[in-house]
Amino acid sequence: MLDVAVIGAGQAGLSAAYHLVRMGFTPYDEVVVLDRNAEPGGAWQHRWDSLTMHDAHGIANLPGVPVPSSAGAERANEFVPAYFADYEKQFDLPVLRPVAVESVRSVDDGFELDTSNGLYRAASIVNASGTWDRPFIPWYPGIETFQGRQLHTADYRGAAEFTGQQVLVVGGGASAVQLLAEISEVASTTWVTRRPPEWRTGEDFNPEYGRQVVAKVEERVRAGLPPRSVVSVTGLHLREQEQAALDRGVYTRLPMFTRITPDGVEWSDGRREHVDAILWATGFRADLAHLAPLHLREPSGGIRMNGTATAADPRIHLVGYGPSASTIGANRAGFTAARALRDLLKSLAA
Repeated sequence: MLDVAVIGAGQAGLSAAYHLVRMGFTPYDEVVVLDRNAEPGGAWQHRWDSLTMHDAHGIANLPGVPVPSSAGAERANEFVPAYFADYEKQFDLPVLRPVAVESVRSVDDGFELDTSNGLYRAASIVNASGTWDRPFIPWYPGIETFQGRQLHTADYRGAAEFTGQQVLVVGGGASAVQLLAEISEVASTTWVTRRPPEWRTGEDFNPEYGRQVVAKVEERVRAGLPPRSVVSVTGLHLREQEQAALDRGVYTRLPMFTRITPDGVEWSDGRREHVDAILWATGFRADLAHLAPLHLREPSGGIRMNGTATAADPRIHLVGYGPSASTIGANRAGFTAARALRDLLKSLAA
């Protein structure tokens, strides 16, 4: 039986694996990382080709090795996976792939993981499965009648496919802001959000403000509530590369429509607009379905947390969840989880 099974080899999973090995867990014998992807890179390998390192919202260093210097023009879906691959190799991290974890069940002495590569048994779990495999599209009346194209940002591959079209972008996050800028260069765009966007300047983002943001997100998960996105707390920041779109009036926002029609959308006042495509920039949800047999969720829908450990069972840690969803937060969470499990397993063995 393994001491620790890490689920996912993105930023949080690699950080946890690095610290576990550094703390004395033997690779492959005592700790493994099970990653559903065929190649290194986590969710980064699936992002759209037009996302460059200049566009990426800051890539935190993995512990022990800084992010290589970048000219900015490199494709993020190639640059970051290459960094992750080199990192795995340099530290000989025990990553097994492709191994998809289908379910995790509690057994007498730990946990049993049912995977695409058979059964694994472990005394503890570090879940770092992220959100990429759970894109969220809200339901609206008529959504099934729309005859144009609907896609989520997870399916986006570039602006060129929308040339000459009328594109509706739904969502108030950073991805919506970025994709509006590039799509509006080749197509007509309309932007709708549930709430008016709150814009912040770069001067607002200081270390003290960052701590306040993390505290607000952590407060929710401690109470067992579903975590909110970081941008819902921080507001939106308009970068230099999006100034031209601002000058073109691209960020004139409309309230949410009330229904979707076969050829567009309709608002509560009867106004209609024809659109060829709807791009749902509506975020992701935590990919935790495989943990359902453990019954961790509260009636409120979230998972109550004590730091990175679930309140229901200190042998189960979630990293890259809630306040540790950012790349910097994921690194810290990896260390926190590794240290906690080292101490817990040592005390259980005593």
